[in-house]
Amino acid sequence: MVDEIENELTRIVPLPDEAATRALGAALSLLVRPGDFLALKGDLGAGKTALARALIQARLGPDGEDEEVPSPTFTLVQSYEAPDLLLTHVDLYRIDQPEDARELGLADALDEGVLLVEWPEKLGTLPADRLDIELVLVSDSAAQGASREARLTPHGSWAPRLAGLQDGRS
Repeated sequence: MVDEIENELTRIVPLPDEAATRALGAALSLLVRPGDFLALKGDLGAGKTALARALIQARLGPDGEDEEVPSPTFTLVQSYEAPDLLLTHVDLYRIDQPEDARELGLADALDEGVLLVEWPEKLGTLPADRLDIELVLVSDSAAQGASREARLTPHGSWAPRLAGLQDGRS
């Protein structure tokens, strides 16, 4: 019953280009706080890393745009120190069992800051208090290029915070 109610709160944000993805990441960077879990879902190439990169760079401040934020596909975990917050970007694509993810110290990272997790379903159980961000390709034609949308589904404390998000801008 709770999931049905929260799913009614899903916001769809069009992402027609990379600038829109960066704008959404910047808007979300203003909403995150210690203990937040962001579940980044979508197919390979959907834009999960691009969105995480935009959020991290925006939260790092004026010099964040120059910060290299690579995909953690091979390192599995990358952490960044913002002036007021630790941001941990995790890619679980190569994880086979939820037990393998426990060895990464994600609980400690969540205690210290924000977790942005690609392929969160590999964890098995997700925190009840989280923001699900599903990135979906909605068109891919030669004339239009790749167009995506982000489906933001709040759980727990995210519902009132997401209410302040206006089309990718807070």
